[in-house]
Amino acid sequence: MNAQVVSSHRIRSGDRDVTGLGDEFSAALFASFRRSDQRLKARHYLSGLLAAKGRKSIRNIAASVGGPAAEQSLHHFISSSTWDWSPIREALAGHVTQALAPRAWVVRPLFIAKAGGHSVGVERQFAPEHGQVLNGQLAFGAWAATEGTSVPLQWRLHLPESWLGNASMRRRAEIPDSAEAETPDECATAAALTLPDRWGVPRRPVVLDTHVTGLGGVVRPFAEARIPLLIRVTASTRLTVADRAMPGYRAGTLPAGRIMESARGLRRPVGAAPGPVRGTTLAAAVRVRLPRPDSGPELSLIGEWHERGKAPTALWLAAPATAPLGDLVRLTWLARRVAQDEKQIGERVGVRDFEGRSFRGWHRHMTLASVAHAVSVLESGADEPDRPRLCELRPSA
Repeated sequence: MNAQVVSSHRIRSGDRDVTGLGDEFSAALFASFRRSDQRLKARHYLSGLLAAKGRKSIRNIAASVGGPAAEQSLHHFISSSTWDWSPIREALAGHVTQALAPRAWVVRPLFIAKAGGHSVGVERQFAPEHGQVLNGQLAFGAWAATEGTSVPLQWRLHLPESWLGNASMRRRAEIPDSAEAETPDECATAAALTLPDRWGVPRRPVVLDTHVTGLGGVVRPFAEARIPLLIRVTASTRLTVADRAMPGYRAGTLPAGRIMESARGLRRPVGAAPGPVRGTTLAAAVRVRLPRPDSGPELSLIGEWHERGKAPTALWLAAPATAPLGDLVRLTWLARRVAQDEKQIGERVGVRDFEGRSFRGWHRHMTLASVAHAVSVLESGADEPDRPRLCELRPSA
């Protein structure tokens, strides 16, 4: 959406006035602000995220809504004020859930490369999206996803031990006392479980589209919460075949790629919806368990192919292993939708652009960027003519 600010109370997209949508968001999402000036600043910041050209820095945002005079005011509003972002995220989750009826919550990593080391959470760490160690911030977003669109609802910033264990750095970045050390796996899990645990949104399957290092520690909390889970895995992930009829049964732990190679004869077409299948997507499933001591209940290892003679293009673990294969595969495709929307919409509204250094400032910016993403989606509609169908998107890396 190419938005431009018409006034402090109106947002216009192209030639269409979307004042009604903006007013609805202001009333529903910014109701937790006690003062009218805070609600106005939130609306200004939202307008700037939608309208500012280039990076969504506070300077550029201010230039689009009020010039130099607004810069100091918005900087204080984001970085130094006392407002809590949690009620806005909760209100956003309720609004988006009602408007879109999401099929799943998709958790995806967001790595924000940084040249220096002063922004909160910056360290040389593994960037799942790039497959290598880089300098930057690592966060996890939980997205409401449908076949047509997706919106980020929750963000969790991974805080390395070097930040949490250094009193000076912790104080300078305003990291709250409640923040404790956690692994990237725990960070991703917590981002997803916030939705049903704290906000009361409907329970939906969770698609964990990230690099998981400890499968047992991730599967367990979702099983305890009785939330269906799909986890992306690699060909080298070691599992135990649980199906007596499959090669490799009683052979101990085997790489997932090798297990799926033995299931090539079980592949069958999967379409975008139940019914006649068009296209070249093939899928197969094998019942497996995690290696001991995390073996637990049976899981379903799912492989997806786009060419018959090649290796699988994607591998997933499903827990529990009871859902139909076609339904599970279609849920994994939602990760592709989120990856595309993060690039085409999320980056346009500034999810990687916050230049401040504080923990609170980062979360406030990400909250309002999520609102801007939702405005873009709900104003334009999910069914844009040039938007590829979900089944046409290639698997994300």
